[in-house]
This record gives sequence, structure tokens and C-alpha cells, in this order.
Amino acid sequence: MAYPALTVLDGWTLLAGLAALAWVFLLLGRGAFWRGDQRLPAAPAPARWPAVTAVVPARNEAEGIGACVRALLAQDYPGALAVIVVDDQSSDGTADLARAAARETGAETHFRVLSGAPLAKRWSGKLWAMQQGMEAAGEVPFLWFTDADIVHGPLVLRQLVAYAESRGLALTSLMVMLSCRGWWEKLLIPPFIFFFQKLYPFRWVNDPRRSAAGAAGGCMLVRRSVLDKAGGLAAMGAALIDDCTLAALLKPLGPIWLGLGTQSRSLRHYRHLGEIWQMVARSAYVQLRHSPWRLAAAVLGMLFLYALPVLGVIWGVCAAKPLLLGLGVLGSVLMMLSFWPTLRLYGRGARWLPTLPLAALLYTAMTVDSARRYYRGQGGAWKGRTYGPKEGGR
Repeated sequence: MAYPALTVLDGWTLLAGLAALAWVFLLLGRGAFWRGDQRLPAAPAPARWPAVTAVVPARNEAEGIGACVRALLAQDYPGALAVIVVDDQSSDGTADLARAAARETGAETHFRVLSGAPLAKRWSGKLWAMQQGMEAAGEVPFLWFTDADIVHGPLVLRQLVAYAESRGLALTSLMVMLSCRGWWEKLLIPPFIFFFQKLYPFRWVNDPRRSAAGAAGGCMLVRRSVLDKAGGLAAMGAALIDDCTLAALLKPLGPIWLGLGTQSRSLRHYRHLGEIWQMVARSAYVQLRHSPWRLAAAVLGMLFLYALPVLGVIWGVCAAKPLLLGLGVLGSVLMMLSFWPTLRLYGRGARWLPTLPLAALLYTAMTVDSARRYYRGQGGAWKGRTYGPKEGGR
């Protein structure tokens, strides 16, 4: 029996239907990532508040280091808290600004600036700075790794430690609020958070029964004994995606937790598309393990999920195909429905919902550019350092 060949439009209808089905699966079957509901729960105070050392790797962070230091030293934490800023070969006065901020708070006895040594072989810059800070901290129960451009609310550390102690967590991490003021930030930052949650479903990360592991490098409270048991930061010294690599290293040894933090915010303002592009392109291909096949799959997957529903709507209207139009509308509605909680988190209105496909195409282009840079020996370029195919950093 002969079967009629599918026409081009029938083929598009099938693809639009599959894309809509994929969005149904994402809404129902990927840890409800899109809800954005993983927030740091309240926890009882521990019988004894453990000592914590905050380690801040800082390379040319003059713009935000003062506010960062003041916020760290102003933490309402009942236990002992020390703050170490590791000045990683800065040339913009980062160290002096950090010291001045500490003097303003009157808490200089709990603060020090460590002059970072030149980058060691087989280490990425940030991890090398974190390693030096960890060594200077000594045998403290908890290390709080946080970025130099982040300002934490006064209760953040208290809440992190209380929850970590109540659950026996090896790693407790918060995705802080990123800057979302300029037009490019409004277009690209909420999708960045959305894609991160899709890639690392927070509920799965927080489930000890699952292997999924993720973290956000701007705020990571680490139990020192578990980190030492895992081999320390030296076990991942060349990693460019330090946060998720650390999460994967620690989860086999103890539970971890990742959530959205609304009391901490990043001061880094992305004024132009190029700044966001650089931030993504430096590590996107690393996330794909430098695999051309994974790159191809990622590109096709992004086009399938974010471009096909929109094309289905356009083609369905132009070709007067009601089924194609309906499937395109269904896929587009499901896409926007999943994006809505993240958009609301960043205070954006419904008019930004239709911009998600555009943002997805831009992030796809950034990922392709990340691969191009890698093969040209420019992979991981950041703050004057590059990390090429055959070496950890230079």
C-alpha cells in the first residue's frame, strides 16, 4: 500500500506539533523549573553558630568592591565572621578601596586584603584566588565564597548557615538578583535566569536522590570538611564554570541546595549587548564540554523550542493552515506561560513575554561564538586572561 508523501506544510505542522508537545513535557516533567519557587526556607537557629570566613576573589573590581565589603561586614551574624578579599593582580586600586570600606565600618579586625600570587599553571584565575583565600582562612567550619560585585542583605549569612546546619548541607547557594535596568538587560537577563533554571532544575539539584548538581558562583556557602574530603579546590583547579563544577564535586559527599535569592543583588551593570555577549561566550562552549556534537544539538534544540512555535504561527496565517496555526499558538502560549514567573521575579510586565524567542536566538548565537573563540585559542577570555584548548590559563 502506498502512502502519500508529506507536503512541506504537512511537515511543518508535524514539527509544530512536536514543539508544542515538548513544551508540555518541559512544563510537567522537568522539575517544575519554570516556577522559580526554590527560595531559602526559614530554619531554626543552631545551638552554636559556627565560624564563617567570607572569601572574595577580586580582579579589577573597583566599581563594586566597596559596597560589597561594607555589606559583608554589616552581616547580622551571631557567630564569628571574617572577611578576606583576595586581590588578584588588580590594576585599578581594588585593594585600597576594599581597605577604605572596611575602615568605614569600624570592623577592620575581622577583615584583611590578601595580595594574590601570580596565576599558577592549571588553575583558572577565579579558582586560584579562591584557593589562596581558603588557605588564609585556616580550618574554619564554613567558607562563604562570594563575588566582589555583589551586595548581600544583612540577614543573608544568618539564613544560609541556619538552613545549612538544619539540613547538614555540603553546599548552600543562591542565585542573586542580577541587574535588570537597561534595555539589553531587560531583554536578556530574565531569559538568562530562565535558561539556567531549565539547564539545572533547582528541585532536582536539591533532591539528594538525583545526580543533578548546580550552584551560582556569586553566593556559595561551603562546609569546609566536605570540601577537604573531596580533594579541595585543587580537584577542579582549571574549571572555568567554577560554581557548577564545585556542586558536582560535592554532591556525592553530601546534600546541596540551590535557590533564588532576593536579598542579594549584583552591582554589575551590562550597558551594552557586547558585555552580556562576552559574559556568555567565555564559558558557553565549556558547558557543552567542547563537543561539536553537543553544540549542534544545542543549536537545533533552541531553534526547535523557541523558533518553531513562532514560525508555525506566521506560516499558519500566511498559508491559511488552521492546524499549523493552532499548534504554533499552543507552543507559543506554553513557552510564554513557562517564562512568566521569571519575568515577574524581575518586575517585567507581560509585554516582554513575546521577546523570549529573540533572546533565545541571541543566546544561541553567543554559544556558537563561544565555540568559534575556543578553536581560535580565545576561549574563556576574561579580565585580561584567556583559556585556550590546551591550557588552563595564561
